[in-house]
Amino acid sequence: MPSPKSLMAAPEQLGLVWAGAGLLAGVDEAGRGPLAGPVVAAAVILDEAAPIMGLRDSKILSEKKRELLFDEIRAKALCCCIAEASVEEIDRLNILQATMLAMRRAVEGLRLKPSFVQVDGNRLPVLKIPAEAIVKGDAKVQAISAASILAKVHRDRQCIAMHEAHPAYGFATHKGYPTAEHLAALRAHGVTAWHRRTFGPVRAVLESSK
Repeated sequence: MPSPKSLMAAPEQLGLVWAGAGLLAGVDEAGRGPLAGPVVAAAVILDEAAPIMGLRDSKILSEKKRELLFDEIRAKALCCCIAEASVEEIDRLNILQATMLAMRRAVEGLRLKPSFVQVDGNRLPVLKIPAEAIVKGDAKVQAISAASILAKVHRDRQCIAMHEAHPAYGFATHKGYPTAEHLAALRAHGVTAWHRRTFGPVRAVLESSK
């Protein structure tokens, strides 16, 4: 496994100018803040000949609208890829580096090779392709909006599966975030294999049980 530093682009990779030739991939992630589950990233190359109406930052869309757009993106995009970094990788690398790893996997998993990559946020994974980071890119670039929707829906579906395996924790409702309900369940029932052991509330429960 590469060292954490090798997963993130050097600052000078930011802000590269793209002339518009070739394919553009948008990249976004879901799941940096929760206490449980993998972090998910998606990369999407949209088809200009098959526009998708209603692409927005996934966080401002309803669950029903996200689900509909998820299927439409999968059907109409030239190609897309959803990738993850596992709970074990999050605990070993830290959440930022694990996010960079998931993003890199998503880009490298694309069936078509883009000429340029635009990533939501202010940091870039190390890529072999020119790239730039765009703050609030999920509200500015349609390909990033599409990636945010794929990543969010995929992770939410995983949380449903986590809920089915561990219904006492309420994963279907809070999606792994540190809500009062989730923290109470952690204290009452302990830590599952899905929990990120290096995150403060989880670590506190582990230490209190020693």
